[in-house]
Amino acid sequence: MFLRETSNTLNLLKRVLKALWLVLGLIALSFVLVDRKKDEIIIRNFEIVLYLGAVTIGVIVVAASINIWFKRSVARKIANNEDPTAYKYLRYVAVFGVYFLGIVLALLVFPSMQGIAQTALGGAGVIAIIAGIASQEALANIIGGFFIIIFKPFKIGHLIKVTDTMVGRVVDITLRHTVIRNFENKMIVIPNSIINKEKLINYDLGELKCCERIEIGISYDSDVELAKKIMKEECEKHPLILDNRTEEEIAEGKPIVKTALINLNDYSITIRAWTWERNYNDSFQLKIDVLDSIKKRFDSEGIEIPFPYRTIVMKKEN
Repeated sequence: MFLRETSNTLNLLKRVLKALWLVLGLIALSFVLVDRKKDEIIIRNFEIVLYLGAVTIGVIVVAASINIWFKRSVARKIANNEDPTAYKYLRYVAVFGVYFLGIVLALLVFPSMQGIAQTALGGAGVIAIIAGIASQEALANIIGGFFIIIFKPFKIGHLIKVTDTMVGRVVDITLRHTVIRNFENKMIVIPNSIINKEKLINYDLGELKCCERIEIGISYDSDVELAKKIMKEECEKHPLILDNRTEEEIAEGKPIVKTALINLNDYSITIRAWTWERNYNDSFQLKIDVLDSIKKRFDSEGIEIPFPYRTIVMKKEN
């Protein structure tokens, strides 16, 4: 990976140097073709191009060096099972700072832009720039990224749920957005200012074990106690089930899986089973497995899973 980064940087430097030599060569050639009265202008243009070329090369080299250093630091953090979130975010900040400084230094060569560049380099200029874009979304996203790094509601590698349909692992936190890879291997890009406002679930923060609620509706004609017994047995025999009972509950003989009738609907009765698993992945796998096995047991033992009934009354006219 680092060799590819170095190769890309070297290729970019080669292209910049070729363009620089070409422009400087054309300017040098103009000495022969133009009037001697314009020598001063040509020399000035030569100096400007040379200065801009040096700044460009310097920015590319420094930014690439910083980028590679941070990437190596992130790789070491991951290898040592440490959190790389701060390093990944600071990499974007540092590279952005280098490019920003390069643009300011480039502006210094133009007399009409010197005032802007000098102001930007000064402390008062930085404050003025921040104040000028304070209400804009760009700054909100940058501040949102800093809040994520400082307060750590989630880290890179954490499994989070932003909405019912937006669940995945955090793969990157940039200056502007957070990137999540969902279970379909799709990348979800969420601006930092938005994700900071969302109420999200972090499955890797604190205790990893979680409680899954498995709900199934049965018909009013079915045996409720038998249905609860089937759900309890199918859940308890699953290899991913976690016994979350206390010693007192075990002594009292309470079941590993609690079941209860929780709702009387228009055409069905809802029964819920509460199961505990070691983590979210186990929870998801257990749920899809037991739904399948419970359906098969219900079919074999005469428990009906209903569908809406509609009674049509036909009236005869006299």
